[in-house]
Amino acid sequence: MRWNLRLAAANRGIWQASDLQRLLAERGLVISAGKMSHLWSGQPASIKLADLDVICAVLGCEVGEVLIPEPEKLPQPDSTEAEQATANERPTPRVLPRRRDGRSLPPT
Repeated sequence: MRWNLRLAAANRGIWQASDLQRLLAERGLVISAGKMSHLWSGQPASIKLADLDVICAVLGCEVGEVLIPEPEKLPQPDSTEAEQATANERPTPRVLPRRRDGRSLPPT
């Protein structure tokens, strides 16, 4: 995922982190200057969904504008490893049900 807060804010005429911080505070989300700086210029390691809701409400945008998926950056499985894994798979053993009281089941 790519964090896109700065561009989403710029599209709405918000050019400074302090302006966004003030608007968020008006909606009840008080963010420290350090955390706001990291949200504005970095890639946050985590963010609360409630905070993301407030950010989207202030900016008037959808979550997909602030968080952009990047599936192409995910590691792709190696085709030769996948083929070897399927070739080396053992057949799944058959599971036989047993009664809990220790008695055997009738023959099938």
